[in-house]
Amino acid sequence: MVGSLHVRNLDEDLIAKLKRRAARHGRSAEAEHRAILKLALETESEPSFDDLAAALRQLTVGRKQTPAEVLQRQGRDER
Repeated sequence: MVGSLHVRNLDEDLIAKLKRRAARHGRSAEAEHRAILKLALETESEPSFDDLAAALRQLTVGRKQTPAEVLQRQGRDER
């Protein structure tokens, strides 16, 4: 299934640049838009779970942590 994307509120100068670039590459502005998005996102790597977990640990350094087993026990006791 192919999706579509609508981009609103673009600066007229940016649209003109896109159209000129598309003309240089011999394709439509829409095709150029797709090519730019594909190029930008193909080269971007997604962080691994380990990297995300390490970043989260950095964000929560020094905060009081409640072990999961304590939370589970409290939940059982409340029933």
